[in-house]
Amino acid sequence: MLDFLKQLTDPQSIIHYGGLWLLLFVVFAETGLLVGFFLPGDSLIFIAGLLCATKPHLLDVPFIILLPLLMLAAILGNVFGYWFGKKAGQKLYAREDSFLFRKKHLITTKAFYDTHGGKTLILGRFLPIIRTFAPILAGVIKVDFKLFMIYNVIGAVAWIGSIASIAYFLGIQFPAIENYIGYIVIGLIIITAIPVLTTYLKSKKN
Repeated sequence: MLDFLKQLTDPQSIIHYGGLWLLLFVVFAETGLLVGFFLPGDSLIFIAGLLCATKPHLLDVPFIILLPLLMLAAILGNVFGYWFGKKAGQKLYAREDSFLFRKKHLITTKAFYDTHGGKTLILGRFLPIIRTFAPILAGVIKVDFKLFMIYNVIGAVAWIGSIASIAYFLGIQFPAIENYIGYIVIGLIIITAIPVLTTYLKSKKN
């Protein structure tokens, strides 16, 4: 089990061992399931786009098809998260912390939502933890579903489209960049963690 969880947090292992279907499941899970907050969304999408350019046999699907499939997984993940939040409601705030749930993540997302409103569903796509809990919170506070879907689709297209396309372009133009995947992953983790940490510290202070 520990080895499986380790593979789920390693973008290269996800693609190497699970291929396209595990890739889509992880994107869905990170944007729709409570367990998804520890999954490597940004780096996984980046590496998927990069390998689609440098090692297309690993995913065995052209980039023009991979892109909408990833977007669809992200959209459906948010819909599931919204449904879960709507069903669970305010009970989530009273729920005890567990391996799959941390109340502080919900509070951090609430603080981010208070600042940015519905745009959280778009901006939050680029931020770990926020992208997992934003659709759940939208369901808890019962955001109008039509409005939610507009933000949901825009966010998924912007998130997947930008990261995967940049990676694919870099892979086509500079194939040797594949040798620096480890450094790229570390860089993405640091960049995306800064605004989340800042929001959490502010909410904790308040």
